[in-house]
Amino acid sequence: MLRFAPSPTSSMDVESLRVAIFNYIVAKQLNEDLVIRIEDIDKEKNIDGKDKEILEILSLFSIDYLTAAHQSDSLKYHQKMAMQLLTKKKAFSCFCGDAKLLELEEEAKAQNKPFVYDGFCQTLSDETILEVNAPFTVRINKPEENIKFTDILKGDFDVSPDEIDAFNILKHDKTPTYDYACAVDDMLMDISLIIRIEEHLSSTAKQIHVRNSLGYTKEIKFAHLAKISNIPNIASSIKSLIDEGFLPSAIANYLVVLGNKTPKEIFSLEEAIEWFKIEDISADVTEFDIDKLRFINKKHLEQMDEMRLSKLLGFADLDIGKLGKVYLEEVSTLKELKDKINTIFESKTTCIGFEEEFKKLKDCLQNAPYHDDFNELNKYITKETGLKDDSLSKPLRYLLTGEKTGADISTIYPLIKNYLGEIIK
Repeated sequence: MLRFAPSPTSSMDVESLRVAIFNYIVAKQLNEDLVIRIEDIDKEKNIDGKDKEILEILSLFSIDYLTAAHQSDSLKYHQKMAMQLLTKKKAFSCFCGDAKLLELEEEAKAQNKPFVYDGFCQTLSDETILEVNAPFTVRINKPEENIKFTDILKGDFDVSPDEIDAFNILKHDKTPTYDYACAVDDMLMDISLIIRIEEHLSSTAKQIHVRNSLGYTKEIKFAHLAKISNIPNIASSIKSLIDEGFLPSAIANYLVVLGNKTPKEIFSLEEAIEWFKIEDISADVTEFDIDKLRFINKKHLEQMDEMRLSKLLGFADLDIGKLGKVYLEEVSTLKELKDKINTIFESKTTCIGFEEEFKKLKDCLQNAPYHDDFNELNKYITKETGLKDDSLSKPLRYLLTGEKTGADISTIYPLIKNYLGEIIK
Protein backbone atom coordinates (compact mmCIF):
# COMPACT_ATOMS: atom_id res chain seq x y z
CA MET A 1 0.00 0.00 0.00
CA LEU A 2 1.20 3.50 -0.86
CA ARG A 3 -0.18 6.77 0.38
CA PHE A 4 -0.35 10.41 -0.62
CA ALA A 5 -0.80 12.58 2.47
CA PRO A 6 -1.55 16.22 1.59
CA SER A 7 -2.44 18.92 4.09
CA PRO A 8 -5.59 21.07 3.70
CA THR A 9 -3.72 24.12 4.99
CA SER A 10 -2.87 25.52 1.55
CA SER A 11 -3.46 25.01 -2.16
CA MET A 12 -1.77 22.03 -3.79
CA ASP A 13 1.59 23.06 -5.24
CA VAL A 14 3.82 21.47 -7.87
CA GLU A 15 5.95 19.62 -5.32
CA SER A 16 2.90 18.00 -3.71
CA LEU A 17 1.41 17.05 -7.07
CA ARG A 18 4.74 15.51 -8.09
CA VAL A 19 4.61 13.37 -4.94
CA ALA A 20 1.05 12.31 -5.79
CA ILE A 21 2.02 11.43 -9.37
CA PHE A 22 5.03 9.34 -8.32
CA ASN A 23 2.98 7.50 -5.71
CA TYR A 24 0.31 6.78 -8.34
CA ILE A 25 2.83 5.48 -10.89
CA VAL A 26 4.73 3.30 -8.42
CA ALA A 27 1.51 1.91 -6.94
CA LYS A 28 0.45 0.84 -10.44
CA GLN A 29 3.86 -0.69 -11.11
CA LEU A 30 3.80 -2.66 -7.85
CA ASN A 31 0.14 -3.58 -8.33
CA GLU A 32 -0.59 -2.09 -4.91
CA ASP A 33 -3.36 0.24 -3.79
CA LEU A 34 -2.92 3.98 -3.29
CA VAL A 35 -4.76 5.73 -0.47
CA ILE A 36 -5.21 9.43 0.16
CA ARG A 37 -4.80 10.63 3.72
CA ILE A 38 -5.81 14.24 4.34
CA GLU A 39 -3.56 15.31 7.21
CA ASP A 40 -5.93 17.67 8.98
CA ILE A 41 -4.94 17.28 12.64
CA ASP A 42 -3.78 20.91 12.86
CA LYS A 43 -7.34 22.26 13.01
CA GLU A 44 -6.35 25.92 13.42
CA LYS A 45 -4.43 25.93 10.13
CA ASN A 46 -6.95 24.00 8.03
CA ILE A 47 -8.68 25.97 5.27
CA ASP A 48 -12.32 25.13 4.57
CA GLY A 49 -12.79 23.35 1.27
CA LYS A 50 -9.12 22.60 0.63
CA ASP A 51 -9.61 18.88 1.23
CA LYS A 52 -12.29 18.79 -1.46
CA GLU A 53 -10.10 20.88 -3.79
CA ILE A 54 -7.22 18.41 -3.35
CA LEU A 55 -9.41 15.47 -4.36
CA GLU A 56 -10.80 17.41 -7.33
CA ILE A 57 -7.26 18.09 -8.57
CA LEU A 58 -6.32 14.42 -8.21
CA SER A 59 -9.39 13.54 -10.26
CA LEU A 60 -8.46 16.14 -12.88
CA PHE A 61 -5.08 14.42 -13.25
CA SER A 62 -6.73 10.97 -13.42
CA ILE A 63 -4.95 9.83 -10.26
CA ASP A 64 -7.22 7.10 -8.94
CA TYR A 65 -7.01 5.72 -5.42
CA LEU A 66 -8.62 3.14 -3.18
CA THR A 67 -10.00 5.51 -0.57
CA ALA A 68 -9.63 9.01 0.85
CA ALA A 69 -9.57 9.46 4.63
CA HIS A 70 -9.04 12.32 7.07
CA GLN A 71 -6.30 11.82 9.62
CA SER A 72 -8.46 13.36 12.35
CA ASP A 73 -10.89 10.45 12.00
CA SER A 74 -8.24 8.17 13.52
CA LEU A 75 -7.97 10.12 16.80
CA LYS A 76 -9.20 7.19 18.89
CA TYR A 77 -6.45 4.99 17.45
CA HIS A 78 -3.80 7.63 18.10
CA GLN A 79 -4.92 7.88 21.72
CA LYS A 80 -5.26 4.11 22.13
CA MET A 81 -1.70 3.52 20.87
CA ALA A 82 -0.42 6.24 23.19
CA MET A 83 -2.10 4.48 26.12
CA GLN A 84 -0.31 1.27 25.12
CA LEU A 85 3.02 3.08 25.17
CA LEU A 86 2.22 4.61 28.58
CA THR A 87 1.20 1.23 30.01
CA LYS A 88 4.40 -0.40 28.77
CA LYS A 89 6.49 2.48 30.15
CA LYS A 90 7.62 3.39 26.64
CA ALA A 91 6.08 6.83 27.02
CA PHE A 92 5.44 9.14 29.95
CA SER A 93 3.27 12.05 31.02
CA CYS A 94 5.08 15.38 30.86
CA PHE A 95 3.95 18.31 33.02
CA CYS A 96 6.69 20.70 31.94
CA GLY A 97 5.24 24.05 30.97
CA ASP A 98 6.32 26.24 28.11
CA ALA A 99 8.44 28.39 30.43
CA LYS A 100 10.41 25.38 31.67
CA LEU A 101 10.98 24.05 28.15
CA LEU A 102 12.06 27.50 26.94
CA GLU A 103 14.55 27.66 29.80
CA LEU A 104 16.03 24.30 28.74
CA GLU A 105 16.24 25.47 25.16
CA GLU A 106 18.01 28.68 26.18
CA GLU A 107 20.52 26.70 28.28
CA ALA A 108 21.27 24.42 25.34
CA LYS A 109 21.65 27.41 23.04
CA ALA A 110 24.05 29.12 25.47
CA GLN A 111 26.18 25.97 25.50
CA ASN A 112 26.00 25.74 21.71
CA LYS A 113 24.29 22.36 21.98
CA PRO A 114 21.08 21.03 20.41
CA PHE A 115 18.07 21.04 22.72
CA VAL A 116 17.45 17.68 24.38
CA TYR A 117 14.68 17.14 26.91
CA ASP A 118 16.20 16.57 30.35
CA GLY A 119 13.93 13.63 31.19
CA PHE A 120 12.65 15.12 34.46
CA CYS A 121 9.04 13.94 34.14
CA GLN A 122 10.15 10.48 33.05
CA THR A 123 11.43 9.88 36.57
CA LEU A 124 8.15 10.75 38.30
CA SER A 125 6.48 7.91 40.16
CA ASP A 126 2.93 6.79 39.44
CA GLU A 127 1.86 8.15 42.82
CA THR A 128 3.31 11.57 42.05
CA ILE A 129 1.66 11.65 38.66
CA LEU A 130 -1.72 10.89 40.23
CA GLU A 131 -1.25 13.77 42.66
CA VAL A 132 -0.44 16.30 39.98
CA ASN A 133 -3.51 18.27 38.95
CA ALA A 134 -2.16 20.00 35.87
CA PRO A 135 -2.39 19.63 32.10
CA PHE A 136 0.20 17.34 30.56
CA THR A 137 1.51 16.10 27.25
CA VAL A 138 2.64 12.57 26.46
CA ARG A 139 6.27 12.05 25.44
CA ILE A 140 7.71 8.90 23.95
CA ASN A 141 10.88 7.60 25.59
CA LYS A 142 14.10 8.50 23.85
CA PRO A 143 15.40 5.50 21.87
CA GLU A 144 18.11 3.46 23.51
CA GLU A 145 20.12 3.04 20.32
CA ASN A 146 20.60 4.68 16.96
CA ILE A 147 17.83 4.49 14.37
CA LYS A 148 19.15 3.36 11.01
CA PHE A 149 17.36 3.44 7.67
CA THR A 150 18.07 3.67 3.95
CA ASP A 151 16.41 6.15 1.64
CA ILE A 152 16.08 5.05 -1.99
CA LEU A 153 17.30 8.44 -3.21
CA LYS A 154 19.35 9.81 -0.33
CA GLY A 155 21.23 6.74 0.86
CA ASP A 156 21.93 5.50 4.41
CA PHE A 157 21.10 7.34 7.62
CA ASP A 158 22.21 6.68 11.19
CA VAL A 159 20.38 8.88 13.70
CA SER A 160 21.43 9.09 17.35
CA PRO A 161 19.00 8.94 20.30
CA ASP A 162 19.68 12.59 21.18
CA GLU A 163 18.72 13.69 17.67
CA ILE A 164 15.37 11.94 18.10
CA ASP A 165 14.91 12.83 21.78
CA ALA A 166 11.87 12.15 23.98
CA PHE A 167 9.44 14.06 21.76
CA ASN A 168 5.77 14.76 22.35
CA ILE A 169 3.29 12.34 20.80
CA LEU A 170 0.11 13.79 22.35
CA LYS A 171 -0.49 17.50 22.96
CA HIS A 172 -2.16 19.00 26.03
CA ASP A 173 -5.59 18.50 24.42
CA LYS A 174 -4.63 14.85 23.76
CA THR A 175 -4.60 15.26 20.01
CA PRO A 176 -1.58 13.69 18.28
CA THR A 177 1.52 15.47 17.09
CA TYR A 178 2.36 15.25 13.39
CA ASP A 179 5.19 12.69 13.52
CA TYR A 180 3.31 10.42 15.90
CA ALA A 181 0.05 10.50 13.92
CA CYS A 182 1.87 9.77 10.65
CA ALA A 183 3.76 6.88 12.18
CA VAL A 184 0.62 5.28 13.58
CA ASP A 185 -1.42 5.85 10.41
CA ASP A 186 1.26 4.37 8.16
CA MET A 187 1.29 1.35 10.42
CA LEU A 188 -2.50 0.99 10.47
CA MET A 189 -2.72 1.45 6.69
CA ASP A 190 -0.04 -1.19 6.09
CA ILE A 191 2.07 1.23 4.03
CA SER A 192 5.00 -0.43 2.27
CA LEU A 193 6.68 2.56 0.57
CA ILE A 194 6.58 6.24 1.45
CA ILE A 195 7.34 8.73 -1.32
CA ARG A 196 7.28 12.29 -0.02
CA ILE A 197 9.16 15.61 -0.19
CA GLU A 198 12.60 16.09 1.28
CA GLU A 199 11.51 18.31 4.16
CA HIS A 200 10.00 15.26 5.86
CA LEU A 201 13.32 13.43 5.88
CA SER A 202 14.05 14.72 9.40
CA SER A 203 10.81 13.09 10.61
CA THR A 204 11.68 9.62 9.36
CA ALA A 205 13.75 8.41 12.31
CA LYS A 206 11.12 9.67 14.77
CA GLN A 207 8.36 7.85 12.93
CA ILE A 208 10.39 4.64 12.77
CA HIS A 209 11.01 4.97 16.52
CA VAL A 210 7.26 5.24 17.18
CA ARG A 211 6.54 2.09 15.23
CA ASN A 212 9.44 0.25 16.84
CA SER A 213 8.11 1.22 20.27
CA LEU A 214 4.70 -0.16 19.32
CA GLY A 215 6.29 -3.46 18.31
CA TYR A 216 5.68 -2.96 14.58
CA THR A 217 8.27 -4.96 12.65
CA LYS A 218 7.33 -4.48 9.00
CA GLU A 219 9.95 -2.49 7.12
CA ILE A 220 8.70 0.59 5.31
CA LYS A 221 10.84 1.90 2.47
CA PHE A 222 11.38 5.60 1.87
CA ALA A 223 12.07 7.92 -1.07
CA HIS A 224 12.39 11.61 -0.27
CA LEU A 225 12.18 13.88 -3.33
CA ALA A 226 14.57 16.80 -3.61
CA LYS A 227 13.23 20.33 -3.54
CA ILE A 228 12.13 22.12 -6.71
CA SER A 229 13.68 25.59 -6.82
CA ASN A 230 12.83 28.84 -8.63
CA ILE A 231 9.14 28.08 -8.96
CA PRO A 232 7.61 31.16 -10.67
CA ASN A 233 4.46 32.90 -9.46
CA ILE A 234 2.50 31.45 -12.38
CA ALA A 235 3.22 28.00 -10.89
CA SER A 236 2.57 28.94 -7.26
CA SER A 237 -0.24 26.38 -7.20
CA ILE A 238 -1.63 23.72 -9.51
CA LYS A 239 -4.89 25.64 -9.73
CA SER A 240 -3.07 28.73 -10.99
CA LEU A 241 -1.25 26.68 -13.64
CA ILE A 242 -4.52 25.24 -14.88
CA ASP A 243 -6.12 28.69 -14.85
CA GLU A 244 -3.23 29.88 -17.01
CA GLY A 245 -4.08 27.25 -19.61
CA PHE A 246 -1.66 24.43 -18.88
CA LEU A 247 -3.18 20.99 -19.46
CA PRO A 248 -3.14 18.44 -16.62
CA SER A 249 -1.55 15.91 -18.99
CA ALA A 250 1.26 18.35 -19.80
CA ILE A 251 1.85 19.34 -16.16
CA ALA A 252 2.07 15.66 -15.19
CA ASN A 253 4.40 14.99 -18.14
CA TYR A 254 6.68 17.85 -17.06
CA LEU A 255 6.79 16.83 -13.39
CA VAL A 256 7.89 13.32 -14.39
CA VAL A 257 10.57 14.72 -16.71
CA LEU A 258 11.82 17.16 -14.05
CA GLY A 259 15.06 15.84 -12.56
CA ASN A 260 14.57 12.48 -14.26
CA LYS A 261 15.93 10.31 -17.07
CA THR A 262 13.08 9.45 -19.43
CA PRO A 263 13.16 7.47 -22.71
CA LYS A 264 11.15 10.20 -24.45
CA GLU A 265 10.09 13.74 -23.75
CA ILE A 266 6.35 13.72 -24.48
CA PHE A 267 4.19 11.01 -22.92
CA SER A 268 1.12 10.24 -20.82
CA LEU A 269 1.11 9.00 -17.23
CA GLU A 270 -0.09 5.63 -18.45
CA GLU A 271 2.95 5.40 -20.72
CA ALA A 272 5.24 6.42 -17.86
CA ILE A 273 4.02 3.46 -15.81
CA GLU A 274 5.76 1.19 -18.33
CA TRP A 275 9.27 2.55 -17.79
CA PHE A 276 9.37 4.90 -14.76
CA LYS A 277 11.99 4.15 -12.09
CA ILE A 278 11.90 6.03 -8.81
CA GLU A 279 15.63 5.29 -8.43
CA ASP A 280 16.37 7.47 -11.48
CA ILE A 281 15.00 10.64 -9.90
CA SER A 282 17.77 13.12 -9.10
CA ALA A 283 18.63 13.43 -5.42
CA ASP A 284 19.71 17.04 -6.01
CA VAL A 285 17.60 20.19 -6.06
CA THR A 286 15.95 20.65 -9.46
CA GLU A 287 15.06 23.99 -11.02
CA PHE A 288 11.60 24.71 -12.38
CA ASP A 289 11.72 25.68 -16.05
CA ILE A 290 8.53 27.39 -17.19
CA ASP A 291 9.73 27.48 -20.80
CA LYS A 292 10.13 23.70 -20.76
CA LEU A 293 6.61 23.35 -19.38
CA ARG A 294 5.27 25.65 -22.11
CA PHE A 295 7.03 23.54 -24.75
CA ILE A 296 5.55 20.31 -23.36
CA ASN A 297 2.12 21.90 -23.06
CA LYS A 298 2.27 23.00 -26.68
CA LYS A 299 3.13 19.45 -27.76
CA HIS A 300 0.14 18.05 -25.84
CA LEU A 301 -2.15 20.61 -27.48
CA GLU A 302 -0.74 19.72 -30.90
CA GLN A 303 -1.45 16.04 -30.30
CA MET A 304 -4.97 16.65 -29.02
CA ASP A 305 -8.01 15.56 -31.02
CA GLU A 306 -9.31 18.62 -32.86
CA MET A 307 -12.90 18.21 -31.69
CA ARG A 308 -11.77 17.93 -28.08
CA LEU A 309 -9.65 21.04 -28.51
CA SER A 310 -12.63 22.85 -29.97
CA LYS A 311 -14.72 21.96 -26.92
CA LEU A 312 -11.99 23.20 -24.57
CA LEU A 313 -12.09 26.46 -26.52
CA GLY A 314 -15.85 26.73 -25.94
CA PHE A 315 -17.12 25.36 -29.24
CA ALA A 316 -18.14 22.02 -30.72
CA ASP A 317 -16.84 22.60 -34.22
CA LEU A 318 -14.00 20.69 -35.87
CA ASP A 319 -12.99 23.86 -37.78
CA ILE A 320 -12.38 25.76 -34.53
CA GLY A 321 -10.20 22.88 -33.35
CA LYS A 322 -8.22 23.15 -36.59
CA LEU A 323 -8.01 26.91 -36.11
CA GLY A 324 -6.59 26.32 -32.65
CA LYS A 325 -3.87 24.14 -34.16
CA VAL A 326 -3.02 26.96 -36.61
CA TYR A 327 -2.62 29.42 -33.75
CA LEU A 328 -0.34 27.00 -31.87
CA GLU A 329 2.40 28.31 -34.14
CA GLU A 330 2.21 31.49 -32.03
CA VAL A 331 1.12 30.37 -28.54
CA SER A 332 1.52 27.43 -26.17
CA THR A 333 -1.33 27.44 -23.63
CA LEU A 334 -5.07 26.92 -23.75
CA LYS A 335 -5.66 30.36 -22.24
CA GLU A 336 -3.59 31.99 -24.99
CA LEU A 337 -5.54 30.04 -27.61
CA LYS A 338 -8.83 31.19 -26.11
CA ASP A 339 -7.60 34.78 -26.22
CA LYS A 340 -6.79 34.36 -29.92
CA ILE A 341 -10.25 32.93 -30.68
CA ASN A 342 -12.01 35.55 -28.55
CA THR A 343 -10.16 38.31 -30.40
CA ILE A 344 -11.65 37.08 -33.69
CA PHE A 345 -15.19 37.52 -32.35
CA GLU A 346 -14.62 40.86 -30.62
CA SER A 347 -16.30 43.91 -32.14
CA LYS A 348 -13.90 45.97 -34.29
CA THR A 349 -14.78 49.60 -34.95
CA THR A 350 -11.79 50.70 -37.02
CA CYS A 351 -8.27 49.85 -38.16
CA ILE A 352 -5.70 52.54 -37.38
CA GLY A 353 -4.05 53.76 -40.55
CA PHE A 354 -6.78 52.27 -42.73
CA GLU A 355 -9.89 53.88 -41.29
CA GLU A 356 -11.70 54.53 -44.59
CA GLU A 357 -10.68 51.20 -46.10
CA PHE A 358 -11.88 49.40 -42.96
CA LYS A 359 -15.32 51.04 -43.21
CA LYS A 360 -15.62 50.08 -46.90
CA LEU A 361 -14.63 46.51 -46.15
CA LYS A 362 -17.02 46.14 -43.25
CA ASP A 363 -19.96 47.53 -45.27
CA CYS A 364 -19.03 45.27 -48.16
CA LEU A 365 -18.74 42.08 -46.14
CA GLN A 366 -21.92 42.75 -44.20
CA ASN A 367 -23.80 42.67 -47.49
CA ALA A 368 -21.69 40.10 -49.33
CA PRO A 369 -23.01 36.70 -50.44
CA TYR A 370 -21.46 33.57 -48.94
CA HIS A 371 -18.12 32.59 -50.44
CA ASP A 372 -16.68 29.18 -49.75
CA ASP A 373 -13.31 30.02 -51.30
CA PHE A 374 -11.10 32.83 -49.97
CA ASN A 375 -9.78 33.77 -53.43
CA GLU A 376 -13.34 34.22 -54.67
CA LEU A 377 -14.08 36.42 -51.65
CA ASN A 378 -10.97 38.47 -52.38
CA LYS A 379 -12.04 39.00 -55.97
CA TYR A 380 -15.53 40.03 -54.87
CA ILE A 381 -14.20 42.59 -52.37
CA THR A 382 -11.77 44.06 -54.92
CA LYS A 383 -14.57 44.42 -57.47
CA GLU A 384 -17.01 45.99 -54.98
CA THR A 385 -14.57 48.35 -53.19
CA GLY A 386 -11.67 48.86 -55.57
CA LEU A 387 -9.26 48.04 -52.72
CA LYS A 388 -6.09 46.06 -53.37
CA ASP A 389 -2.64 45.28 -51.97
CA ASP A 390 -2.05 46.60 -48.41
CA SER A 391 -5.20 48.72 -48.57
CA LEU A 392 -7.11 45.48 -48.82
CA SER A 393 -5.00 42.85 -47.02
CA LYS A 394 -4.19 44.76 -43.86
CA PRO A 395 -7.66 46.01 -42.87
CA LEU A 396 -9.17 42.69 -44.02
CA ARG A 397 -6.84 40.70 -41.74
CA TYR A 398 -7.71 42.98 -38.83
CA LEU A 399 -11.44 42.77 -39.53
CA LEU A 400 -11.40 38.96 -39.66
CA THR A 401 -8.89 38.22 -36.89
CA GLY A 402 -8.56 41.32 -34.72
CA GLU A 403 -4.80 41.24 -35.32
CA LYS A 404 -2.47 42.93 -37.79
CA THR A 405 -0.04 40.01 -38.15
CA GLY A 406 -0.16 36.24 -37.94
CA ALA A 407 -0.94 33.19 -40.04
CA ASP A 408 -1.89 33.62 -43.67
CA ILE A 409 -5.49 34.84 -43.87
CA SER A 410 -6.16 32.32 -46.65
CA THR A 411 -5.42 29.59 -44.08
CA ILE A 412 -7.69 31.11 -41.44
CA TYR A 413 -10.68 32.03 -43.64
CA PRO A 414 -11.88 28.47 -44.43
CA LEU A 415 -12.04 27.81 -40.68
CA ILE A 416 -14.07 30.92 -39.78
CA LYS A 417 -16.20 31.43 -42.92
CA ASN A 418 -19.30 30.02 -41.23
CA TYR A 419 -19.00 32.66 -38.49
CA LEU A 420 -18.63 35.78 -40.66
CA GLY A 421 -21.96 37.16 -39.47
CA GLU A 422 -20.75 37.11 -35.87
CA ILE A 423 -17.25 38.33 -36.70
CA ILE A 424 -18.28 41.31 -38.86
CA LYS A 425 -20.85 42.82 -36.55
